[in-house]
Amino acid sequence: MILYEYPFNERLRTYLRLEQLYRRLSELLTRAHPVDHHFALVTLFEIIDVAGRSDLKTDILKDLERQKHLLEVLRDNPSISQHMLHQVARQVEHCFKAVNELPGKTGQSLTENDWLMSIRSRIGIPGGTCNFDLPAYHAWLNLDPRYRQRDLEDWAGELAPVGQSLELILQLLRETGVPQRVVSEQGVFQQAMPAGRSFQLLRLRIDGSLHLIPEISGNRLLVSVRLLRTENGSKPLPSNEDAAFELTLCA
Repeated sequence: MILYEYPFNERLRTYLRLEQLYRRLSELLTRAHPVDHHFALVTLFEIIDVAGRSDLKTDILKDLERQKHLLEVLRDNPSISQHMLHQVARQVEHCFKAVNELPGKTGQSLTENDWLMSIRSRIGIPGGTCNFDLPAYHAWLNLDPRYRQRDLEDWAGELAPVGQSLELILQLLRETGVPQRVVSEQGVFQQAMPAGRSFQLLRLRIDGSLHLIPEISGNRLLVSVRLLRTENGSKPLPSNEDAAFELTLCA
């Protein structure tokens, strides 16, 4: 099954983009080849670019505060594991404290590192990090992998509070949804949004063997899915076949 997600607001779009970047960075940090560490730095700079929004920190703190209130409502509910509830509440409180204590924008301390910023200014230029352009960077890439990994982990640590908070916020959001099995008719599916609820995220799982790609659109009133078919890397074309998939709305 292939999972697709569709955010209903700009805040969630930013969260999902950052989640993808943090996952890529985490994967690259475990590797030892200089090329992997080069792209770890590329990802680090992309996180700084996306997370540098002045309102991101405020949005994360608001979402964590919202989760604290929701968890408080569940306290003493006999159908809820109080042990698990307490654990999640502690995670939320820990993330709130860590983000709240960050000085300035996300990654601000990294943007004050002249050596890193000299690489950042060249890394977006095709071939801009050749050894004759950045000899100090070339020397760093030829260090023992353990030293490079130590540096990368230190730099990534500056961004960790935001990454951990986003992971928790998105996990709790995804757990609010209840999957439902639906069927498109001639490649098209539409569903009116339940009244009285404001949804933030749509999740769609579809069998990869069907070779169908969902084109999703939606607003507070209606969600629409059009299935496209692609073969051999060609441009996707509308499918006119009935197909089943799993749909989840998360509030």
